[in-house]
Parts: sequence; C-alpha cells; structure tokens
Amino acid sequence: MKICPSGDQGISVEFENEISEAVNGKVTALAGALAEQEGTGIMEMVPTYRALLIRYDPSSASYEELCGIIRRASVPGDGSQSRKRRVWRIPCCYGGIYGEDLEGMEGVTGLSSEEIIRIHTEPEYKIYMLGFLPGFPYLGGLDPRIAAPRLETPRVRIPAGSVGIGGSQTGIYPIDSPGGWRLIGRTPVKFYDPESEHPILCAAGDSIRFVSITPDEYKTIARDVEKRVYVPEKDVY
Repeated sequence: MKICPSGDQGISVEFENEISEAVNGKVTALAGALAEQEGTGIMEMVPTYRALLIRYDPSSASYEELCGIIRRASVPGDGSQSRKRRVWRIPCCYGGIYGEDLEGMEGVTGLSSEEIIRIHTEPEYKIYMLGFLPGFPYLGGLDPRIAAPRLETPRVRIPAGSVGIGGSQTGIYPIDSPGGWRLIGRTPVKFYDPESEHPILCAAGDSIRFVSITPDEYKTIARDVEKRVYVPEKDVY
C-alpha cells in the first residue's frame, strides 16, 4: 500500500490501481482494523474502490505517528475481511412506472424483461463505495449480459429509490436527482433518511440482493417505510 498526505489533516492510503473485490477488500479491512484502535486521532474514514481517505486530528496524532499505526494495522493480503458481512435484501418493483427503461433494455440486451429481472436479482452485489449522492451505493457484480450504456440525454429528475444500470454497474438513487442511468425498477426502501438516527442505510463492504416485488407490495412497503415500521431484511455472515 502507498501512504501519502492529503491536505494538513488527511492521509490517503492507496492499494492496487484496479477495481476488484480483492483490492476493495483490503480497503475495507484496513478501515475495520483502524476503527478497532483507540487513541489514533482518526475522526473519519472514507473508503473508495481502491483507497482509504483518513481525516485525523493533528493535535492528537502527528502524520508520522499515524503512518506508523497504518503500517502496523493487520490487512489480509488476499483482501478477505475479518468483520461480519451484511447482505441486505432489498425489495424492488421492476418495469412500468417504476422502471420505465426496462422495456427498452430488451433491444439493448436482446433479452426479455423477465430474463433481465431474473438476471438482476440473482447476484449478491458488493457495495464498493458510497458517493455521488449521500448513500448512493456503487455496486459490483452486475452480469455483463444486462450491462447497458447510459442514456444519451440524462433525465432532469429521477425519483428516490430508482434502481438503474449504467455501463457495467447497477445502483440505487437515494434521493431525487438528475441522472443518466437506465431505470429498470424502484425500491420503497430509503437509502438516505436525514431524520433517522443512522441517515445512511448501508456501508461500504456490505452487499445487496434485490428481491422482485409486485406494485401492490411496493405500495404496502412504502406505507410502512413512511410509518417507520419497516426494516429491510438482512443476513449477517
């Protein structure tokens, strides 16, 4: 790993220059190892695909001291993680008003809508990082059969919860925003809720598995989400 300063209160720890589960595993493993230590002066850690940005208090630890702590932290060479893994089961209503680009995806992929849904719901998608919007998960593991280029003209507004495909990635828009990914479905689950005790639902290193639901199920879950009585199911390994 390569350690370098990032401003007067930041350190960037970089690993191999590629997007892979093994490299990203080293990032999240380092973050987990540092989080277990006390007295490091670390105030915040931001994991990305291949690097970890660390913001620290210089009055608690110097740059040199923190570099030493980072080098001594235990990070498996294969990128495996020692912390428990969370797999969120996220309900998603595909097609129609919830996924207006699903039908058009048939012409792009040569697959039927039913096949696209089946393929999209099969994998566990690892959350490599959060970014672009608060709580937006960048997911790895999209089947190349349903990869599709972004729209030539981005939309001005995409509803919160929209599930899209852009290139070789799939993701979930946590709030209303512009965007150019092809929308195939929508989840009633809030990935960003500023009024919640934990505003961002998931974390880098978690995984997501999509579960296809009907429009009626979507409406029922959406009502429960607004009442704050719905909690997405998750498996912990």
